[in-house]
Amino acid sequence: MSHTTASDNAPLPRQVADAYVDALVDLDPITGTFLGVPESSSRLPDFSPTGQEAVAQLARTTLDRLAEAERRPGGDSELERRCARLLRERLTAELAVHESGEGLRTVSNLHTPLHSAREVLMITPVETDDDWAALAQRLRAMPAALEGYRASLEAGLERNLLGGPRQVETVIGQLDTWIGTDRSWFADLTEPGPAALRAELDAAAALATGALVELRDWFRDRYAPAVEGAPDVVGRERYAVLARFFNGADLDLDEAYTYGWSEFHRLHAEMVKEAEKVLPGAKTPWEALAWLDENGEAVVGVEETRQWLQALMDQAIEALDGTHFDLAERVKHVESRIAPPGGAAAPYYTGPSLDFSRPGRTWLPTMGQTRFPAYDLVSTWYHEGVPGHHLQLAQWAHVAEDLSRYQTTVGMVSANAEGWALYAERLMDELGFLTSAERRLGYLDAQMMRAVRVIIDIGMHLELAIPADSPFHPGERWTPELAHRFLALHCSRPADFVESEIIRYQGMPGQAIGYKLGERTWLAGREAARQRHGADFDLKAWHMAALSQGSLGLDDLLAELSRI
Repeated sequence: MSHTTASDNAPLPRQVADAYVDALVDLDPITGTFLGVPESSSRLPDFSPTGQEAVAQLARTTLDRLAEAERRPGGDSELERRCARLLRERLTAELAVHESGEGLRTVSNLHTPLHSAREVLMITPVETDDDWAALAQRLRAMPAALEGYRASLEAGLERNLLGGPRQVETVIGQLDTWIGTDRSWFADLTEPGPAALRAELDAAAALATGALVELRDWFRDRYAPAVEGAPDVVGRERYAVLARFFNGADLDLDEAYTYGWSEFHRLHAEMVKEAEKVLPGAKTPWEALAWLDENGEAVVGVEETRQWLQALMDQAIEALDGTHFDLAERVKHVESRIAPPGGAAAPYYTGPSLDFSRPGRTWLPTMGQTRFPAYDLVSTWYHEGVPGHHLQLAQWAHVAEDLSRYQTTVGMVSANAEGWALYAERLMDELGFLTSAERRLGYLDAQMMRAVRVIIDIGMHLELAIPADSPFHPGERWTPELAHRFLALHCSRPADFVESEIIRYQGMPGQAIGYKLGERTWLAGREAARQRHGADFDLKAWHMAALSQGSLGLDDLLAELSRI
């Protein structure tokens, strides 16, 4: 007679992971909306210390359940093992961030509860009157959500956990933009709503706008004076915790810093050669790029640019499908959008819902521009759209039922996704899609910016020495001011973009290095697989297997890519 034990009845790791997603959606309806859960559309999370602790407690409970699941028969199978490894790594990293108090001083120009609450409104469904009514409810939830965020920052002040002064100044400016003078961003958001709900939408938008005014005034009058003089860099200990969260690996930060410099020198030499083809006699590659800003291939008009980017992605899908990727029909659909004003300067991508009722979308912040140089757009949209973020994240959604929702959604490791997107830029260069010297120089410029990110993000937060062979201030130690000047000298982007980037790095330590370190991992994994298979290596098959394994941190990613 067989006997059933408690462990026999316990869920397997993938079931534990998906149960975690269900519970997280209850606590975090923003995540629910990104996943396409209709019931989430009318709510916002509790951003207070109590709400943060509830999410942390869910992580602790899930880790306990995971340990039991791994002991169950079948818990060590290939699929279960990969999911368990990701779940443990992610929740452990998230708890380390929580327990260090980072959630009590989260102020940045891109990655805060405030920004999440605004961003989710752009993907909240508005197809029916019921959808618009739910959106109005979500807007009415904005005051309580922002009060919770403010309570967390107040708790941080009490514990001397301070946000950076430059971050605060930037957020105040963003709030001014969203509040507006004649009309708020919320008023514009709700303007297309149905006439039958006009009064309710207007009232909800006014309420949400009032919450922004209160938060803006609190930042200006209470928080900014309290953090005046606080450092804008975090030091090695805090940086290591945050870099683990964004990269899914315990990094050797000094080795990564050295790697960033090696890439800087390699790319600079290549850029010099390409710049000579664009503008013979140019003193620097960036002189050639500045010439292209005025004289090179460009797209004029905001709507014209949106359409041009849509065509670029559609053409890439047509060329790559069946040759270097095998794409499901629903993965082939991606939309080009113009980003609303008041955000950071960098383009970005939002993934599809799990059922693909909301497609993947790329977003272009115009920053007031109406003319866009093609050399910058092409490589960037290979990164944000196809074959970059869209192909990876849409493929994850496509295979979610074969893996787990956790592996393909909320378990995403930033450096994995950003590394793939940078690999995608390089892949398009390898495949010959950069058909002119100016487009290829633009690609190299984008690569250089990611190498510079590794140097200055690690350098300024750890206050490292600038090496003796640097063309810029050798022997000095990095400061935010030097980082700003270094990026401006080695980047084609305008001054407002450079300023936005430096503020971003200060507010999200350890995130910006994941692009280049992630690309290095993807390239190393591909090379290991190529060496293992020899003449039988099939790049298309490798791409699809790699994109169908869901998220992994960088250490685990290298191991799995090498085995394909």
